[in-house]
Formats: sequence, C-alpha cells, structure tokens
Amino acid sequence: MRRGDTAILRWISIGVLFLGLLLVVFQLIQYSRLRSAYPAGTVIAGVPVADLDRQQTAERLIQAYSMPVEMRYGDAVVQIKPSVAGFKLDVESMLAAADQQRISVPFWNAFWGFLWNQLPEPAEIPLRAETSDERLRAYLRDEVAARYDKLPSPAQPVPGSSSFSPGKPGTLLDLDRAVILVSDAMRNPTRRVVNLTYSSQNPTRPSFPNLQVMMQQVLAVNEFEGLAEIYLLDIQTGQEINFAWNAGEIIAPGIAFTAASTMKIPIMISTFRRLDEPSPANITSLMESMIELSENDPADRLMEEVIDNRLGPLAVTEDLQKMGYESTFMAGFFYPGAALLRDYDTPANSRTDVSADPDRYNQTTPVEAGMLLNDLYQCASTGGGTFAAVFPGQISQPECRLMISYLTKNRIAVLIEAGVPEGVQVAHKHGWLTDTADGLIHTISDAAIVYTPGGNFIFVIYLYDQEQLLFDPANALVASITQSIYNYYNLAGQ
Repeated sequence: MRRGDTAILRWISIGVLFLGLLLVVFQLIQYSRLRSAYPAGTVIAGVPVADLDRQQTAERLIQAYSMPVEMRYGDAVVQIKPSVAGFKLDVESMLAAADQQRISVPFWNAFWGFLWNQLPEPAEIPLRAETSDERLRAYLRDEVAARYDKLPSPAQPVPGSSSFSPGKPGTLLDLDRAVILVSDAMRNPTRRVVNLTYSSQNPTRPSFPNLQVMMQQVLAVNEFEGLAEIYLLDIQTGQEINFAWNAGEIIAPGIAFTAASTMKIPIMISTFRRLDEPSPANITSLMESMIELSENDPADRLMEEVIDNRLGPLAVTEDLQKMGYESTFMAGFFYPGAALLRDYDTPANSRTDVSADPDRYNQTTPVEAGMLLNDLYQCASTGGGTFAAVFPGQISQPECRLMISYLTKNRIAVLIEAGVPEGVQVAHKHGWLTDTADGLIHTISDAAIVYTPGGNFIFVIYLYDQEQLLFDPANALVASITQSIYNYYNLAGQ
C-alpha cells in the first residue's frame, strides 16, 4: 500500500470516530434532556405523566383531582368539589416517590438502556391524599339528602267511603354507602360519576285523628239519624278515638247504653275469677252456649252456680267497680220477670243532655266495654294488667286466652265481622234486643278485639234510635265503619 493511501485511511478512521463521538454526545444530550422529565410509561395516581417535568406533572395531578364529582340521585344531578369534602392531594410526596424511582437506576446504566431502547417500565406511583369522611357525610346529609330525599305521602281517605287513596312512596339516601362511593370517586381521576343508592319508603298511614273524620263521614253518608257512640283503641300505640253522634251532631261521649248481650263479657270474666282450672265440663258447656250462641239462660245459670245463686248480677257489678268501671253494671238476671236487685246511678246515666233509654237491669258505655276488652287482651298477652293487679292469682293468662277463644267462636257474619275480610280473627260479643213494649229493635251493639296483619285494635260501637233501628241498614253502617278501620290498618304497602 502506498504511503498516500495509508494517510487517507487514517483520516477516514479519525472521521468515523469523530462522527461516532458526536453521535454519542448528541444522544447523551438528548437523554439528559429526557432525564429531566418523567420517562415513558410513568403513571402517578392513575394519571399518565410521561415526558412531563416536575412542575407540569404537579399541575396535571392537581387538575385531574380537582374536577368535581358528579352525583346522581334519582333524577337529580349534583356536583361536589373535592375540597368541600376535605380532599387534599399530597403532590410533593408522590413527586418525590417518582423522582426516587427515576434516579434509582445509575445514570450510565440508564443511558445504555436508552441507547438500546431497553429502558425498564416504571412502576405506578399510588395516590397519596387525605379525605374527611365527616365533612363529606355532613355535605351529603345537609345538601343532598335534605334537598332530594322524598318524604312518602300518606294515603288519604276517600270522602264518603270506607276506602283510602294510595299514598306515594318516598326515597331515603343511603348515607353510609354514599360516603364510600363519593370518596372512591374522588380518589379516581377518570371515574368521577356516582349513582347514589337509596331505599324506598312506603307510604305512611293517615294520621290517627283522620280516621275519626272518616268514620264521621261514613255516618253522614249513611244518613244515620239516631244516636251512636264509637270507641277505638290502637293496641300497639295506646291511641284512642271516642266520640258520640246524635242525628248528625258530634256530642260528648260517655253515654249509657243498654248492654244487652255484651254484658256477657263481664259475666264470663267474673265466672273465671271464681273457677279452678280446668273448668268443669258443665261450666264449659254453659260458657260456650252463653258466648257462642248468645243464650241468656246459660248466663243466668253461670251466675247462679259459680258466682252467687241469689245476687250473681250484683257480684258481677262489684267486680267491675273494683276494676274502676263506674258506668257498667248488672242489676238483675236475664230471665223474664227477674227482680231488679238494685238501682244504679252512674256518671253515664245521670246525663241530662242525651239519653239512649238504657235498661235499668244492665248498662255500659262504649269506652268501658272497650277498656274491659283491653284488660282481657293484656292478660292474655302478658299475664299482667288490671286483672293481675285487682285479682292477683285469680285469673290466669291461660284462662284469659281461653276467654278470647270463646269470643272468636261468636261467628255471626254481621256487624263488625261483616266489615273485615274472611279469615280475619274477631273476638267479639254482639248485642241487640227487641223491645217487649213495641216489638221493635232500638239498640244494636258490638264490641270486639280485631286481629289484623297491619295491627290489632279494639272497636266498640253502640247504636240507638228511639223510633226504630232497622237491622239491615244498621248492620251495613257498622260493617262500613269497621271496613274503614280495617283499611286504615292494612293499606297497600304498609
């Protein structure tokens, strides 16, 4: 090889080395620039930040997590700023973690990987932030639930009928679940729409006093021109309705009515007070005939054989008085021509403003008849109540349950029974009598414990008409009022 050729090759080699060095320097400068930004694939708190420097990354993180969260509650759409719920990003901590990850690979090792396009995939930096569940809960309660919860509207009586128009259901925000859902959305940079969950609230019953208005409307629609008194007790709450109706006018309750066969409830209680368990077969037979068949002779025989053979009615009255009943009494046996053993003046029969022409032999008021049934109910349910207090150890819980069982067998398919669906248990005693003077019915009554799926209640009604009570219209009236009460307790959706 000639000397000139060698020189040319030398200069070519030097040129190649120089170009290579220039290329390396160029790549080194380019990598150094890239080194100042976050590498490809860098994700911080779910936000891609590749090729962004520290300041740009901070701005992007703040922008992503400052977006409002959209909450959807039914048809309502509400936006909440994260700051309202005390949400705070720890930007510096996340950037420091990303920087630490970036410089953890030695420079020249990283540069070599850059030259060969073999840079390692960076691990995602998790979100670091603070939230205040208390502030979020307060906002959801005061600004969302308070505005967008829907209270259920109560059913309303249909004027002139025994039915109710249905109420409207409401909604109640599930606060515990809402706090979790919204908090999770605030910690996610992309899924920031939340469908809030809520529970459906059934329509409520009308207020208890509205039931009295409805019963009065039934009396008016039926054009009842006689005298009526109603007592209703909600056994679950202890709420009472007691009013009297006189030819379309509302008057004070507490009217003395002829008790008739409803007096057989006190007779039954006084009999059991004096019996030892189990009852003799003949007494059981008499009790069944008195209650189930509403016969008078068995009532007289029970008073004679168990209570007092001469003064049985007065002993029944004495028991009632011990329990605090001032206007309920029995002054003679049922059989025709029985002697009047005593005259009773009571708060009810001493009224001068109104009269139901009560029989001197047996009288009561609807409220006292109802309260006596409640005494029986409480004894059967708990073994306590008035019976246990006044007659300790003399009337047992099984005996009270047996007495209610007798009352449920008084099946007549009219009056209160006619106002409830078939299969509803009604423990009751009805009463009406034909006047011996004119052969007409003037008083009709029924006193019952009614057991329904929507609640148990005690209902007592006494009707009187000086001229005459026609049975069919009176029966329809009692059934209609009973139906309105049953519907109140058993509205659809309750």
